[in-house]
Amino acid sequence: MDIKEKIAIIHNLMRVKKFTQAIINSHKLIKLYPNVSYLYNLCGMAYQGNNQIKKSVESFNIALNHDPENLAAMNNLANSYKSLNYFNRAEEIYEKVLRKDPNNIKCLNNFSNLKQTLRDYETAKKLLLKALEIEEKNLNILFNLAECYQSLGELDQAKDCALKILNLQPNHTAAHRFICGIINHRSDKSYFAKIIEIEKSDDFKNFSSEEKKDIYFSLGKAYEDNQDYEKSFNYLQKGNLIKNKEINYNQSAHEKLIKSIIKLFHDFDFEKIKKKTFQNKIIFICGMPRSGSTLIEQMIASHEEVSGAGELSYLRDVVAKNFLQDFKFNKQKIIEEASLERNIIAEEYIEILKYHKFKTNIVTDKAPQNFLWMGFIKIFFPNSKIIHSYRNPRDNCLSIYKNYFPSNDMLWSFDQTNIANYYNSYLDLMDFWKNKFKDSILDVNYERLVEFPEDELKKIFSFCNLTWDPNCLNFYKTKKTPISTVSVNQASKPIYKSSVNSNEGFAKYLTEMFHILDTKK
Repeated sequence: MDIKEKIAIIHNLMRVKKFTQAIINSHKLIKLYPNVSYLYNLCGMAYQGNNQIKKSVESFNIALNHDPENLAAMNNLANSYKSLNYFNRAEEIYEKVLRKDPNNIKCLNNFSNLKQTLRDYETAKKLLLKALEIEEKNLNILFNLAECYQSLGELDQAKDCALKILNLQPNHTAAHRFICGIINHRSDKSYFAKIIEIEKSDDFKNFSSEEKKDIYFSLGKAYEDNQDYEKSFNYLQKGNLIKNKEINYNQSAHEKLIKSIIKLFHDFDFEKIKKKTFQNKIIFICGMPRSGSTLIEQMIASHEEVSGAGELSYLRDVVAKNFLQDFKFNKQKIIEEASLERNIIAEEYIEILKYHKFKTNIVTDKAPQNFLWMGFIKIFFPNSKIIHSYRNPRDNCLSIYKNYFPSNDMLWSFDQTNIANYYNSYLDLMDFWKNKFKDSILDVNYERLVEFPEDELKKIFSFCNLTWDPNCLNFYKTKKTPISTVSVNQASKPIYKSSVNSNEGFAKYLTEMFHILDTKK
């Protein structure tokens, strides 16, 4: 077997996500051909797939030592730096690649992804439009551009991009799912008919599981828009079953995490901590996904003194980097760092935040699952504010079940039992935090917020020490803060109440979920 055949085997292993074996095979080839830059790049890509990002950086750098002009290795190295939150290094490398090859499609796309991570959607859009000038029929670029337009609230342009994809590839199911998320099928019956036709076609049985899942979620949304809850649930269930079979979610591991956090902070004396504060003030908006956190952020971030950062992973990242070893908290190190005036967690968090180039000192971080890290927030961000967003648990859990979440943080969201158990674990932890921190956490109820928006927003602004600005009630007009979550279509509109008691149409199909939720009453 020659080197080309062995390389083809490694590519096939990565295609089916057998990254560990791909790494082993790559190292075997590298021993035979130690000076071939391509092999180190290939090995780095396998490390990326295996989420061994620091190892991938080593491989890409070796590739570049052997061939400084290896643009693929440069591009991949920048991607790894982006994953590590080394955004400046990543940007420098993307720019270097584009100086050498201005028409490098992969680099333009990856650079755009970096800019979207940093909430610079206008620059991201320009990079993607430039890429389309080079390859106007590139489906990946078109889809990325559609998502970019959507985050900017430019929904007509987003839909046009997705329709261009479908003109090129009529059965591009992700584009169908994207459009179905934007439109209201009650008023757009023609598109509803297209999705039904695809599902009933003879070709549908040959679709991949991923493609079927896209169509099922699309039909679930379409039938819900038309208030046919039985058919909607039928398709949502099919889509969730497919996704749930593909993943390996460990509910007991999550419950152990919750218990370990409670045990860690149970006897922790937060009153003794006098950490150094920073000019930056973070407003953390926490709670369950789909609990109204995006709406709260949009309203707060409409204030002239506030910038909205969206869902950031930085708090979780710096906590894991400094205090987690083999999935266990290093309690001694936490105690030691808490007793020092220096503040490594806030320093690292704020250093990453600088890459966003926000023009205000007050920034919102609305990663919902930061509710896990409230103990660390209280230690290391003493001048921050914590807002807890919550809503009717049945509505909340239904909204999670009927939406498709690509994030690895949401592997629990495709099964009724997992969702309800996750929710109950969240309640346990929130009860602990509220008992611990009393009035220093502001509870904001979604139902009250949409019923009495001015009263509730005044409470929020008072809690955050912000001057009252009635214009923030018209947050949807400014589009100041881009939205990159599944809430984008709802939170870019005026406040509406149709999501209140939305579970009623689905209640008889969700008895499994609701029974578990009711155990907490």
